[in-house]
Amino acid sequence: MMPSKQPPRPRDTNQLAKHVIGVATGQASDAAPEPTGRAIGGHARAASMTPEQRSEAGRLAAAARWRD
Repeated sequence: MMPSKQPPRPRDTNQLAKHVIGVATGQASDAAPEPTGRAIGGHARAASMTPEQRSEAGRLAAAARWRD
């Protein structure tokens, strides 16, 4: 399934109605928020690890992914 390019809408009927009224009256924006760049948490962690530590972390992640 392809990810939607539209901004997320509230699922609750009342929240959706409030959002629609806000957009119609100009009090709320219907545009998707601008991306601020990629998250740095994992990248910073990987940059601070040695190649052996990255390999071990990858091995543990793969094992967790394929665990029954």
